[in-house]
Amino acid sequence: MSNRLFQTVIHQMKTAIDKTFGVIDADNTIIACSELGRIGEQIDISVPHVAEGFTDGGYTFKPVVFSQGAEYIIFVEGTDIICNKYAAVIAVAFANIKNYYDEKYDRGNFIKDIILDNILPGDIYIKARELYFESDVTRTVIIVRNLDASDVSVYEILQNLFPEKNKDFVININETDIAIVKETRADIERKDIENLASSIADTLSGEFYVHTVIGIGTTVNNLKNLAKSFKEAQTALEVGKVFDTEKTIISYDNLGIARLIYQLPTTLCETFLKEVFKRGSIESLDQETLFTIQSFFENNLNVSETSRKLFVHRNTLVYRLEKIKKITGLDLREFDHAIIFKIALMVNKYLKSNPIKY
Repeated sequence: MSNRLFQTVIHQMKTAIDKTFGVIDADNTIIACSELGRIGEQIDISVPHVAEGFTDGGYTFKPVVFSQGAEYIIFVEGTDIICNKYAAVIAVAFANIKNYYDEKYDRGNFIKDIILDNILPGDIYIKARELYFESDVTRTVIIVRNLDASDVSVYEILQNLFPEKNKDFVININETDIAIVKETRADIERKDIENLASSIADTLSGEFYVHTVIGIGTTVNNLKNLAKSFKEAQTALEVGKVFDTEKTIISYDNLGIARLIYQLPTTLCETFLKEVFKRGSIESLDQETLFTIQSFFENNLNVSETSRKLFVHRNTLVYRLEKIKKITGLDLREFDHAIIFKIALMVNKYLKSNPIKY
């Protein structure tokens, strides 16, 4: 594609430049030229390449390094000052044209536009056809969030972990978040994706000492739904930051009731708390009482098991539960009251966190 792009520009410049000129690749092979018969010919260069240009064998050369790092060299027949100026002008023109082309047609930018909703749904399949991009392939969006301020380039590490540039895409979102758009099997199970995410986290922490948390969106089977999977991965990270602070891998599919609470308006949450705690605010419960409640829930509302785990007498635990009932009006030994209290604790935690919504 680059060869055709260069040849088109050369054809347009040919009438203005009365010299033989063209482009050679890293192997010194002519890939585009004002004389079509010379395409494929090799030019023998005996001097080292220098960024400001050089002359050799009756030609003036000007190296050009494009944004993606591929190096090409402009050559113009002749070694006088006019040839040097021709080479410099052509190099600038080619650099700008190629960079614009890459920005417009690069697959990575295309995927980034999709997940960030920077492209109209109707244009997605049109652009996919232009890029010969497979649309109906199963993919999953994974977001890796770097929690450390370090000099390690997580982006470069992830690019090396996913070298299949035509199938998997590693995209910088902001200073902390990097999205991986991973092509997966149609029948892949959630645990397999979570295992992949876990191996990424282990590699970053074990080999590079980078602490990360990873959010996983749902698996989708077409390009237009990639934005949905991306937003789900973002939601998983934000919900996890509120309700699952101990977890490193957070999957949108496993958020449970936390996802429901996260989607509620704050005014509705505040009203709910006022209705639940008519007698006294949840803030009136001290840390020891809250720890007792948490342990009671973890032991499935079993008084004997909870007292054993807390190393307290059964009657002491009963006394604490009675105290909670007196303050809040809720008896945690009753299943319905326990459910309400559990949800209320989560709602209160959500209101305190004031998370970002996408």
